[in-house]
Amino acid sequence: MLSTYTYPRFDYRRPPELDVGPDAPVPRRPVVVVGAGPVGISAAIELAQQGLPVLLLDDDDTVSIGSRGLCYAQRTLQILDRQGCGQAVVDKGVTWNVGRTFFDTEEVFRFDLVAEPGHERPGMVNLQQYYLEEFLLRRAAELPGIELRWKSKVVGLTPEGDGALLQVETADGVYALRADWLVVADGARSPIRRMLGLEIEGQVFKDRFLIADVVMKADFPAERWFWFDPPFHRGQSVLLHREADNVWRIDFQLGWDADPDEEKKPERVIPRIREMLGDGREFELEWVSVYTFQCRRMARFRHGRVLFAGDAAHQVSPFGARGANSGIQDVDNLGWKLKAVIDGVAPEALLDSYSDERVVAADENLRNSTRSTDFITPKSRVSKAFRNAVLGLARQHPFARALVNSGRLSVPALLTGSALNTPDADAFEGWMVPGAPLDDAPVVRNGQADWLLRHVGGAFTLLVFGDAELTLPDTPMPLVVRRVKPPGSMVVAGDLIDSEGLAARRCDARPGTVYLIRPDQHVAARWRGFDAAALQAALARALCLN
Repeated sequence: MLSTYTYPRFDYRRPPELDVGPDAPVPRRPVVVVGAGPVGISAAIELAQQGLPVLLLDDDDTVSIGSRGLCYAQRTLQILDRQGCGQAVVDKGVTWNVGRTFFDTEEVFRFDLVAEPGHERPGMVNLQQYYLEEFLLRRAAELPGIELRWKSKVVGLTPEGDGALLQVETADGVYALRADWLVVADGARSPIRRMLGLEIEGQVFKDRFLIADVVMKADFPAERWFWFDPPFHRGQSVLLHREADNVWRIDFQLGWDADPDEEKKPERVIPRIREMLGDGREFELEWVSVYTFQCRRMARFRHGRVLFAGDAAHQVSPFGARGANSGIQDVDNLGWKLKAVIDGVAPEALLDSYSDERVVAADENLRNSTRSTDFITPKSRVSKAFRNAVLGLARQHPFARALVNSGRLSVPALLTGSALNTPDADAFEGWMVPGAPLDDAPVVRNGQADWLLRHVGGAFTLLVFGDAELTLPDTPMPLVVRRVKPPGSMVVAGDLIDSEGLAARRCDARPGTVYLIRPDQHVAARWRGFDAAALQAALARALCLN
């Protein structure tokens, strides 16, 4: 039990499949999602919002125990906005932008996530994972397409050519269920991955870290503080984050030889925290865990009709907040593609692009996470001497500060190498290249202040700058047209006024410029002028139709 949070308990209900006669055909569902953590619930919401009925199975009856995932990046917040719970996360969470790194007691590096203004969402929000899951579950309950079954454990799985046969264990017995498509989000230890005999390869780091969540009233700013070799924990590192409800996350590096069971005992944890905070500060121990981390991924995330997402597919160290953020980006990429395939609009090859694109994103996360971990936990005397030399030089020399690595934070995936992109035929400047996620910008719509990304996503969108005449071709999927106009333009209902000129500037747009945006808000193609044939070809390419 936590002093700051009351865990909900969700009711188990006897599944109707248990009452089907022995000679009846095995019931079949279009989509089954396994795992009601942040990634699994997000997947169910994404698919339901695409109009697909979803059955979500989880072997527990509550949200995650302990704070676990904590930091949610701007791109994740934008996805959560589209799923209907981004505002709840921002309202409850702790917004922060500044990170400070110390060597001993001296600050040697500092960063600020606010690179430029004109985005609705901040660089990072801290929020305990149980709150995120609660908000996602509330949203899922609002959607008629989602059925959630608690205390339902998948104990058997047989892949089939047109889906998968599941055996689901409940308090009332085991029942069989067929899924046309199975989305697996059952965590780092993924029982389903093991059932299928699939490997996950990479590096396990021989170090242990203690997580201690403490409740205290502190006047520390809402910043990320990271210490190398501090006086209160010599020879190791410490990380401090603020959470909601006056809870503070403290991570202590322990070393590989530490005994996890011993280190979790209050008589071991409390003295560490007192040495860090000083004897005069009152605090209450809220939650404690010891973890060992790894940087690994599956070779492919699609195996026939079985699709892996989140920690089931890839795992990174916690330094850089890349775990839950990358998992939610997985389902953002997957949802619209699965919808197109199920509707018969696109071939199953489109789902291979899910694996291709998210493997590239996972590799980027693994590289950054591994480099951060190697810097934080050097594995030899030479690498430790190098690390400490960098930290010492960083006090006075800017070149060394660029080498300080206490965690390169999560950034959006740039899918510039994707086969779904249409390469530029016209000259553009800036970073809104095909494959990039579209930047946000302030706009005015129907006389009200608004944001660009609130009106892009969930369907293919044609972003048209100015009053260019359009004659849309026949398209395999619905196409939404959004016109972006400068202040002072003649407008009709629904037009977006680029109130500060940021949308045009970030897209290097002139009157007549057109952007094709995928349902997951990534740029698919762009042109200096509208061309119906080019648009038709770009849509076909984005759907693997050619």
